Amino acid sequence: MTDIDQIIKRVAQIIIDELKLEDVTPETFAPDIDLVDEVGVDSMDLATVALVLQDEYDIRIDEDDYPQLTSVRKIAAYICNAKSD
Repeated sequence: MTDIDQIIKRVAQIIIDELKLEDVTPETFAPDIDLVDEVGVDSMDLATVALVLQDEYDIRIDEDDYPQLTSVRKIAAYICNAKSD
């Protein structure tokens, strides 16, 4: 499993835990599903998830970047880029 795959699974787990999603696991959470349009994540949910991710990965997520964090895969790519800076 590659780094990005591990991050995708962990991000999915954090979203499931923080948003208390039922009937979904990190393995069944589609990494490309639109979190806003298809899951119903709002700006407050995203802010909460972003705070957890910042602590988890010791990165900074700028509020201006929130609109681009629309899927688990995009969030994982953002984390990979932030960690490499």
